[in-house]
Amino acid sequence: MVRSLLVSLKRLRIYSAFLASKLLSFPKLAQQTMKYSYQFIRQSNPLFVQIIYFTSISFGGYAALKILKSQENPHTLKDLDLLFTSISASTVSSMATVEMEDFSNSQLWMLTILMLISGEVFTSMLGLYFMKAKFDAKGSVNKTGYSFYADVESASSENPGPNSTQGTKVMVPISELRLEDKDRVDHETMKSLGYELMVYLLVTNLGGSLAIYLYLILVPDAQEVLKRKDIGYVIFSIFTAISSIGNCGFTPVNENMVIFQKNTILLLLLIPQILLGNTLFAPCLRFMMWSLEKITTKKEYHFILQHPKAVGYKHLMNGRECVYLMVTVIVFIIMQTILFCSLEWNSNALQEMNSYQKIVGALFQSVNARHAGENIVDLSSLSSSILVLYTIMMYLPSYTSFLPKDNDQDSNEGMKYKRRSRCENWILSQLSYLAIFVLLICITEKEAMATDPLNFNIFSITFEVIRQVSKLTL
Repeated sequence: MVRSLLVSLKRLRIYSAFLASKLLSFPKLAQQTMKYSYQFIRQSNPLFVQIIYFTSISFGGYAALKILKSQENPHTLKDLDLLFTSISASTVSSMATVEMEDFSNSQLWMLTILMLISGEVFTSMLGLYFMKAKFDAKGSVNKTGYSFYADVESASSENPGPNSTQGTKVMVPISELRLEDKDRVDHETMKSLGYELMVYLLVTNLGGSLAIYLYLILVPDAQEVLKRKDIGYVIFSIFTAISSIGNCGFTPVNENMVIFQKNTILLLLLIPQILLGNTLFAPCLRFMMWSLEKITTKKEYHFILQHPKAVGYKHLMNGRECVYLMVTVIVFIIMQTILFCSLEWNSNALQEMNSYQKIVGALFQSVNARHAGENIVDLSSLSSSILVLYTIMMYLPSYTSFLPKDNDQDSNEGMKYKRRSRCENWILSQLSYLAIFVLLICITEKEAMATDPLNFNIFSITFEVIRQVSKLTL
């Protein structure tokens, strides 16, 4: 008896010593794991890192949705539906196989987190830190081989000679720029840009959520809708704001924004949020940076404003490009709004709305076509010409601009390239011609498409246009 007790105590002592050694080595193991993970991120291809990131959050979101399954709701969501919804939220694609009201509040919060960490602003901020990690391994931002040329004014003197270059611009490689304490400035520039993106993310999401929440507590009609569906004001405000800024297209209600088609103020509140997270992200980011530069007078912001391409962050543009982009976005929105009003003014989808509500609804639909996905009408009830128009708009990238963006110099070679670039920007591609002709035919044959859908439909019109362009006789 005593011998067995001694053996047990000896085993317990050995196990305790083993456990203590493992616990003591855990911090070191965690530190090594973080170190190896950091080195892996620095040395890996960005595409591979993105695949791992989105795959991880998609399956992590699926596991969370599975665990947070509502106990009160008798409807059991299938695993495939949960996985598909998680992937849809993680890729901000707004596709769902189940109704949003089937999810519990905890599941809606999980979807909100997925949309937040998958939005363009957040993922681009992560990409910036990934780029910074790689730059830290190589040295400085401007030592990574970027083929960037900056516009700098040539030095002037009080008594310029006849061959002076006063008032002209020259091309100087970024490696030849004279900056004080260049390595420190580059590192601080990246850090300042990262802080600015974080502030932009917080201000847009918190500001959008607060605006929607204030609207809900002040407007009884909107309150009745949410009370009828048993959806809280806070979850609706935060969920909708993050979805709009991330351009996901999800809303906590089954009808998307159709149920709020008469709440014009709510629609007007969502429009700038959609633009801030997508097509106007770059201009708004530059405006915010300009404001911070004026307030703080930090040279890092001044450097980024003067040389946006040097950092390598894709959402940084110079002032000229931002103006052209804003003009293009506004023109697209106005064009879509006019076409929508002219073709759908008397349609069944808008019959219960007054003139002001129709105009605001058309504006809301036009903004969502690139590329948010929120709707105030059932898309299946719209005419084919509008669907073709929306298809074209969805095809265009966020920063599409048909105006010249290159700020070439006044040399002969620069002027020739400038004129050629402008012509290439203004001349449309074959795909653009096909889309325009299909859209025009859908507009002119609107009645025929409604009365004779067998012969006049999108497929037959597209087929005929392509056949005529390619001179086939099928």
